[in-house]
Amino acid sequence: MRNRYRRKKLPEDFRDEVIPKNILMIGPTGVGKTEIARRLAKLVKAPFVKVEATKFTEVGYVGRDVESMIRDLVETAIRMVKQDKLVEVESKAMKIVEEKIIELLAPYPVPESPPRNPLEMLFGAAKPNEQSDTTQDQKFKRIDFERDMLKEKLAKGQLENEIVQIEVEDNKPPMVEVFTGSGMEEMGVNIQDMLGGFLPKKKRKRKVTVGDARKILVQQEAQRLIDMDEVTSESIRRVEEDGIVFLDEIDKIAGREGYGPDVSRGGVQRDILPIVEGSTVVTKYGPVKTDHILFIAAGAFHISKPSDLIPELQGRFPIRVELENLTCEDFQQILTEPRNALIKQYTELLATEGLSVKFSKNSLEEIAKIAYTVNEQTENIGARRLHTILEKLLEDLSFEAPELSNKIIEIGREQVVEKLVDVVKNEDLSRYIL
Repeated sequence: MRNRYRRKKLPEDFRDEVIPKNILMIGPTGVGKTEIARRLAKLVKAPFVKVEATKFTEVGYVGRDVESMIRDLVETAIRMVKQDKLVEVESKAMKIVEEKIIELLAPYPVPESPPRNPLEMLFGAAKPNEQSDTTQDQKFKRIDFERDMLKEKLAKGQLENEIVQIEVEDNKPPMVEVFTGSGMEEMGVNIQDMLGGFLPKKKRKRKVTVGDARKILVQQEAQRLIDMDEVTSESIRRVEEDGIVFLDEIDKIAGREGYGPDVSRGGVQRDILPIVEGSTVVTKYGPVKTDHILFIAAGAFHISKPSDLIPELQGRFPIRVELENLTCEDFQQILTEPRNALIKQYTELLATEGLSVKFSKNSLEEIAKIAYTVNEQTENIGARRLHTILEKLLEDLSFEAPELSNKIIEIGREQVVEKLVDVVKNEDLSRYIL
């Protein structure tokens, strides 16, 4: 990731020659392979997409085309850039919406002209009605004064529960069924977009509170203020320069068998190869080059080995990282150290019912020890074991929380052992505690 930052500082003619060093992560399930990649992308605010290699099939077989992962990555980038642009124009959209809300609460009257004799209009003998014009001016002045009063109340938040009627766009897509074959899903999307562009957008009237109207109208105004051409070009640039594709379960397509139910394994690897190596993928937003997209492949490799991948694909993942099984100390850190650690999640959830739950240090050590022991005795599912261990430990409290409001409950080592001792001793029972 640091090399990506360094590459951007290189001269432009030299920059294209520096390609990212793709990563192959090897380790059992639940050790954090996916989470590492996801957190990494979040830190650098890079477009990120997680795909499972088993979802793809060789060209000619029924299944997803490997190029669809790049299309998914572009869609992710579009959402990210669009969100950034929405934040930029939000203040401008808010001002426009405030004026619209005032107009909804105190609309100007539609000027009504009295019926006139057609002969007078024809020969120019019609006389202006001065009295009517004076009355109209008085109405406008009264409404202007009323609007000034409403602006003050709106700024103070005194009109949030007032009911107004607004027009909203119906976002339901046109009912168009498009049947496409393998690798043709993009064509189906384009046809629907094309037909949706020709058909006028339907609008419907809704009665909502001022608070809800503000949210709806701000969203609509912000969409109008955004330049979608700029969003598209910026999204493609981000994908090409900063995009990260996480290829999970790469070990499931390893193998050189040319028969059986997984005959297309080798074909999928050959289809992935040009994408990883660097090629141009056509999307509905325009062509996207994959030369500088970072690919992170991951797999447990229990049955197959990394050497079972085709040599060309092995060479495209020069950095190999082996992750070890989680220890008791790792489980303790997972329980307590992250900002939104599991223990904090459960205590905050129960706190919403007025129940305060506190865990002692010894209890956390025991929970980590039990999770590690169950993993050793049965299938090792890594950190995911903590979720089910905690659910088993707190299931009674979760059901009884409404009756235990305004109480403080301390959970020590004894309570943990008492509640989970059967899970550790009885191997058959522990198999059900996934």
